[in-house]
Amino acid sequence: MTGDRSQDTHVRAHAAASSRRRLLTAAALAPVLTMAGGTGAARAADAAHGQPAPPMRPVQPVPTAPADWAAVAEVLGRPGNMLRDTTYHTGFPRRDLLVVSDGVVVTPGLALGTHAAFIRYADGTTMLMGDMVVTERELQQVADAWQAHGIELTALHKHLLAQTPDLWWVHVHGHGRDAVALARGLRAGLDRTGTPPPVPPDRRTPVDLDVAGMEAALGARGSVEDGLFKVVFVRRETITDGHLVLPPGLGSTSAFNFQPVGGGRAALSGDFAMLAEEVPQVLRALRRGGVKLVELHNHHLAESPRLFFTHFWAVDDGVRLARTLRTAVDATAQTVP
Repeated sequence: MTGDRSQDTHVRAHAAASSRRRLLTAAALAPVLTMAGGTGAARAADAAHGQPAPPMRPVQPVPTAPADWAAVAEVLGRPGNMLRDTTYHTGFPRRDLLVVSDGVVVTPGLALGTHAAFIRYADGTTMLMGDMVVTERELQQVADAWQAHGIELTALHKHLLAQTPDLWWVHVHGHGRDAVALARGLRAGLDRTGTPPPVPPDRRTPVDLDVAGMEAALGARGSVEDGLFKVVFVRRETITDGHLVLPPGLGSTSAFNFQPVGGGRAALSGDFAMLAEEVPQVLRALRRGGVKLVELHNHHLAESPRLFFTHFWAVDDGVRLARTLRTAVDATAQTVP
């Protein structure tokens, strides 16, 4: 009998300890899950008990106007602009850096265009997404500052091949009910970089490229800004990040930037947004056209469908590059915005 009572006491103690561990695990997970997807303690408890979390209904973005983001603009110290009525976009080009890659002096618009986007959702929350250019010396302290303010790093990679100085591109993500707090967190990291004050874009500088021929080859109209020719393609699918529906073009574009280098030639930098099954065809098309591959990676942690991105580089005749890019675009489900 004594042995039975002892065994029973041991079983009860083990069960109580297991229960305490589950409660502690749920408590630890709750803030993490709330920041990542606004799911709350109930989903944390499900995770702690090994139960699948119930699916959440997709939440749609809502239209906003620049006035809705005035407090965000004040915190960031510069104005932004609206994209497709839902995305408040702000640029932070690294004009403070003299960057050379493959013997080409890289202008800020070609590959140094740090930017951030804010989107308001029907549930009253705001999402922040951004792609930030930081030097290797800045990287660690910038990452620490963002993480201290609840802004997560979702990708860390290169956009250029061998370049001086050493640069990294960091994708950031935040989600919460206080858009101004997200802006303060973003600013906390930017203040640890040499990002300069804003200047108005220059749309008057002529571009020494056969723009008409390049647009014909691409089958799309582009834009001229800061002495560069730019073209953007947008995924046709609806993309979600967790339970949040991304506005068309946010985090799911293929962007091509052409910087004139003389004689109708251009330095090309950009990236493709691809589904997994499209990746091999796009990479082959780029290499057949002599385009150099730089990176293959993800920008998000929880998007659906899953997207892959490849960054690339080339210096060649502008129309020839445009034809190569069109061949690669044809291997994907994309269209002009």
